[in-house]
Amino acid sequence: MQPRPDRNQSRPYSSLPEPSKWAAATNWPAFILLTAVMLWLLHAIAFFAHEYAHSFTAWILGWKANPLALNYGHLTAGNVLAQLDIDEQVGYDPIFASGHGAVAAGIAAAGMVIGNGLITYPISRWGFAVARRRGWQFGGLFFYWLCVASIGNFIDYVPTRTFATHGDMRTIVQGLGCSPWWIVVVMGIPFGLALLHFFLRYQPTVLYWLFPASKARRVVMVVLAAFALFGFYGAVGWSGYGDIAHAISMVSVCLLLPLAVVVGTRTIVVTKPNAGFYR
Repeated sequence: MQPRPDRNQSRPYSSLPEPSKWAAATNWPAFILLTAVMLWLLHAIAFFAHEYAHSFTAWILGWKANPLALNYGHLTAGNVLAQLDIDEQVGYDPIFASGHGAVAAGIAAAGMVIGNGLITYPISRWGFAVARRRGWQFGGLFFYWLCVASIGNFIDYVPTRTFATHGDMRTIVQGLGCSPWWIVVVMGIPFGLALLHFFLRYQPTVLYWLFPASKARRVVMVVLAAFALFGFYGAVGWSGYGDIAHAISMVSVCLLLPLAVVVGTRTIVVTKPNAGFYR
């Protein structure tokens, strides 16, 4: 009698449940449509978490009456697709005028530190671990893009707009009375570690689990993530934020984007995820 084959023999890198079968995993049009919708949705979720973190922090500290009152802008394509006209609607001038520069800096930093660093990014990591244990492929894809959007918000501010002439980073620098280089070091190190972890561990693990039999889909996901991180978030300083921000965005688009494609593609080809890494 032949021995019964191991149920995980076809998936030597994981003893966790098989991902559920669904249309996006087998049908290219459905996969492309769902990916586009998730890119938009998860960007919006990370964006609003960022803006509400500003707003609620200002409210808690007594500098805003209604934490839900954002400046929602106008009903235009750019605003619906990328939230271009929306901001936290916090008046920083009175805070500075009253001599509370550190408070202004805290409110300005709350978006990326609290909204993305303490809320959306940890949720993306925890959510994928739960989805993987339960074999929930849709959830795994959802939390993958939430992770991309969260890290993208880190890049958007550090280093892209750390030296900007206005905006959140300028408010932080003015409020703390420090050099932008201190922001690059203090925030750049943990943000950089999150980015390295994404490319070297998180992305290969997620994509091998989601699409174990489709290298083409893994490559598409790598390329889209690279464009999102360095061609969208990293390009935000291209115009309107000063010469240094423009130079950083040029490096992001022209150098880091293609490098991310190469590195990401390389890791999904040669890296075999640890079965217990996201248990």
